[in-house]
Amino acid sequence: MRIDIISAVPELLESPLSHSIVGRAIKKGLVEIHVHNLRKYGIGPRKNIDDYSYGGDAGMVLMVEPVYRMIEELRAEREYDEVIYLSPDGEILDQSISNELSLKENIILLCGHYKGIDHRIREHLVTREISVGDYVVSGGEIPAALLADSIVRLIPGALTDETSALSDSFQDGLLSPPVYTRPVDFNGWKVPDVLLSGNPKLIRAWQDEQALQRTKELRPKLLED
Repeated sequence: MRIDIISAVPELLESPLSHSIVGRAIKKGLVEIHVHNLRKYGIGPRKNIDDYSYGGDAGMVLMVEPVYRMIEELRAEREYDEVIYLSPDGEILDQSISNELSLKENIILLCGHYKGIDHRIREHLVTREISVGDYVVSGGEIPAALLADSIVRLIPGALTDETSALSDSFQDGLLSPPVYTRPVDFNGWKVPDVLLSGNPKLIRAWQDEQALQRTKELRPKLLED
């Protein structure tokens, strides 16, 4: 799989994509992630990539030409399954979207910045818009890193134990059950006896019950959905 990320501030993506599961997946050759500086196609001697908004609204807007030229350069080298814009008004990211995107071969993630991007980019170049939640951050870099992480960890071989992803929260529409490790007793706080029983059937039943109960208490809307 290959993920190309277009950014006005590529430095923001260096650390999140270089360590832990994503970094190891890259080293294993399971995924390629390439971050592209939009200023490569900036306009004029100062390589401008943004300008004032028509209509007089406050804030700068990423211009259409640099984004168009960058995407055209990438498309000249390979076909892309999706060109995704990280946007506050896109579809809300959930586990099913990450599962779906992990099966793609090549995707582009476009990071907005400042006030946003020229709407013509969204009309003619973007194939999908994804939001990481109903709030606003300074740019699309952190959401892009989050989306990339959620995708990469699902690629076979990215996790040491591939079954681990199957028990993550939201994979079955529920939150995960509580997890414990050593010691069995700390300050009188004990691991539930059932987890020490060695009986897989009882353990699984307890985990299912706990997952359902936690979802009812903490995220009831998941059950409605």
